[in-house]
Amino acid sequence: MTNAAPIAIIGTGIAGLSAAEALHAAGYTVQLFDKSRGSGGRMASKRSDAGALDLGAQYFTARDRRFATTVAQWQARGWVEPWTPNLYQYANGLLSPSADEQMRWVGKPRMSAITRAMLGALPVKFSCRITEVFRGEQHWHLLDADGESHGPFAQVIIATPAPQASALLAAAPKLASTVAGVTMEPTWAVALAFAEPLQTPLEGCFVQDEVLDWTARNRSKPGRDAIPDTWVLHASSTWSRQHLDLAKDQVIEQLHGAFAEMIGCAVPAPVFSLAHRWLYARPSGAHQLGALADADLGLYVCGDWCLSGRVEGAWLSGQEAARKLIAHNQ
Repeated sequence: MTNAAPIAIIGTGIAGLSAAEALHAAGYTVQLFDKSRGSGGRMASKRSDAGALDLGAQYFTARDRRFATTVAQWQARGWVEPWTPNLYQYANGLLSPSADEQMRWVGKPRMSAITRAMLGALPVKFSCRITEVFRGEQHWHLLDADGESHGPFAQVIIATPAPQASALLAAAPKLASTVAGVTMEPTWAVALAFAEPLQTPLEGCFVQDEVLDWTARNRSKPGRDAIPDTWVLHASSTWSRQHLDLAKDQVIEQLHGAFAEMIGCAVPAPVFSLAHRWLYARPSGAHQLGALADADLGLYVCGDWCLSGRVEGAWLSGQEAARKLIAHNQ
């Protein structure tokens, strides 16, 4: 295997890194690519004037035995900690404590700590947007947005949101049509920081109204800064879709207003705010695809959207892609 061409993995979110870890452990050489400046995908955390902010995935759960075992290993290494917030729900204008007792985990000291640790010393090219995946006589080659070619590769794993994956599957029309059938919903995320802590016991809230879907108090998560008092707000998929091209300052203004209305305490003007648009935040429905493969061709596709849309689904999908690839090579 050491003499074989490496395996290209496009995307360094949980799915791509899960596949990379499994393949590396099995003796394969991998080469990762990501269009962003760092790893994580929707697990990425943004460094800001108000500290590090988890703008994408807010937490994750571990229901599958295999993933739970991995999370226990992550905890032993200090990458994750349980998060036990004062959890509320908001519906029909009423704020009430949530009875949800699901165990929740977060990366420490930020969500991106997990993918950074998973990546370790694996070879990766960041700020490299792959635009084409094509096959030569024997091997795969990748073309990036700057016109540079990468390769040769024995096989390719595409671990990106479905709409981005389908655009890279010209060489495998059947896979492309399956992936094109997956719709992903957008989410506007807003961070607000307040000089003085808001006078509320609320630390996380499931919101059912037109604008908001979720709010979280950053300081309630292990390893986060206590000052300033930062909050992350996620807009609902419907609102985000309807306001996809709204100016960021207006998105901040509208989510700030909805938050102030919901939380039931005085909410001053924030000392810091930012908005981030996740174009492909989550699949619109649950799928049971596991991981997609054209093994004879040497193309594999994985991602959270192949399963539950959750962090756990992303990890399991990456494992499944690696398993299929290894099984085909035996």
